[in-house]
Amino acid sequence: MSEANPIRVFVTHTFDEGDDYLRVFEFLESMENFFYLNVSKPDNIPLQGGSEAIKDELIQQIKASEVVIVLPAVYEAQPELLNYMMDVADANGIGMITIRPYGGLDETPPEIVGRVKEHIDWNARTIVDALKRVARGEETARWEVIDFPGFEPD
Repeated sequence: MSEANPIRVFVTHTFDEGDDYLRVFEFLESMENFFYLNVSKPDNIPLQGGSEAIKDELIQQIKASEVVIVLPAVYEAQPELLNYMMDVADANGIGMITIRPYGGLDETPPEIVGRVKEHIDWNARTIVDALKRVARGEETARWEVIDFPGFEPD
């Protein structure tokens, strides 16, 4: 993954930029040297054609992605629409991850957890690592460095 070859990410939406939708991109932008392309376009709501036009627009957006981030808030608002987006991702062999509901007060619906490859927390590093694994099969090895001030080895 490089600036010339960013990971193409689709984040589920209801043709509205909700709080969780925007939060995903705040987290992604906070990571240095992580390059992605947002292929979800909540502003592209079809004005004519009804539900079929909406489905066609979602198919185009999802097919352009390498990975789908499934937001539980979308399931709460429109479960049928989210299931449709997940069906499109499955039909096109696009991996999915979900992020637990922000704030930790609610649980992720089991209907989502059972269909995704990874179920993760709201943490920029965790999100980026999951995107790399699911989209490109890249294993990310990270180690936390713990410093013990005043410790002198013998």
